[in-house]
Amino acid sequence: MRKLLFSITLLVFGASAYAQDLPTNPEPGKCYVRCKTPDVWKNQDVTIETQAAYKKIVTHPAEYKTETERVLVKEASKQLKLVPAVYETRDVIVTVKEASYKLEVVPGSFGSETLTYTAKDDANKLKVIPATFRSDSQTIEVKPATAVWQMSDKAPDCESSNPDDCRYWCYKPIAAEFVTIPQTKLDVDAHTVKSEVPGFDKTYKKTVVAKEPTTKRIEIPEITKVVKKTVMVTPPSTRVIDIPAEYSTIKKTVLVKDAWEEAVTVPSQFKTVTKEVLVTKGGLTTWKEVECELLEYSPLPINWNLGSATLTPAAKNIIDTRLLPILKTGVKAEIASHTDARGSNSSNQDLSDRRAQAVVNYLMAKGVNSSQLIAKGYGETRLTNRCADGVTCTEREHLANRRTEFRVINQ
Repeated sequence: MRKLLFSITLLVFGASAYAQDLPTNPEPGKCYVRCKTPDVWKNQDVTIETQAAYKKIVTHPAEYKTETERVLVKEASKQLKLVPAVYETRDVIVTVKEASYKLEVVPGSFGSETLTYTAKDDANKLKVIPATFRSDSQTIEVKPATAVWQMSDKAPDCESSNPDDCRYWCYKPIAAEFVTIPQTKLDVDAHTVKSEVPGFDKTYKKTVVAKEPTTKRIEIPEITKVVKKTVMVTPPSTRVIDIPAEYSTIKKTVLVKDAWEEAVTVPSQFKTVTKEVLVTKGGLTTWKEVECELLEYSPLPINWNLGSATLTPAAKNIIDTRLLPILKTGVKAEIASHTDARGSNSSNQDLSDRRAQAVVNYLMAKGVNSSQLIAKGYGETRLTNRCADGVTCTEREHLANRRTEFRVINQ
């Protein structure tokens, strides 16, 4: 097979209307095609932001610790202890008893005093106001506007018997395709509102000396007799006893660290959309000679398993060796698949569609552009033999109808 099919579409013009465009010096029995180089496209990934970055605030409460403090609850004081006088008797005629005095202890008195201390310091607490969002969208052109060539029907007033005469070609536009991507955008970011947490005071009572203890002197008059006399050797006195102060331990809550906030950034989210971009614009070329058999259906001897649309390794090898080299020249081809008459019409139509699409999917995986391929299932509508519904046939006869074919077609 000659490899002269450079992305062709069969464009056959009428001899009378376009005689000046026909190939020169044609040979009888030969087929010719005027090639149209197809548009060359490539896929391009476009990444858009679907979710804006924002910050999330985490709050931490204030931290406290408990401290103990030793406080004075009763001041130190003094106590007076009475030391009595010491006497002795002398055998003399003297005053029996001299004038003297005695001391009486007047005890001290105490009072109480209330003291105030800070039991808990003032602090703050934080309330998180979360981020708010708004809905948005962005429209992406995934397939730009293009056009294809189409041939008109034959003019009704055409006097030529040639079916290819009295026709013209139109370059039909194809509208661009778009896709709209929803977006969520940040409206107001998260923040915090601070409020006060007041501390409080407590009191305790303290005992204080209101009046120190003292003594009161009581006079004893002198007694005289001519008798034995008791003489005071040591006068009465007092001894001071120190009473120590009293203390108590209290607990209080002290602020170590006030409430604080921590901002955590939530990153943006993106989505990648694939769109087709035109690389090279196609157009008409000169006439080329092409093998005539490519214009008719050519068989792909794929042995489909009964009821299956899965390509076997042997079937893939047939496509690689027989069909893939032709498509790599750029031609457009129809992949036609058929079934035998067994089963319902609807199930056979669905099975043939899936078999044709399986071949197209495999070719696209091999790098063939989707614009070059048309998948067409014919079900049991084009049987090659007598094996219709109700006719008894051998498995070999049914196999002849269970076939896949291809042909080069116009664009």
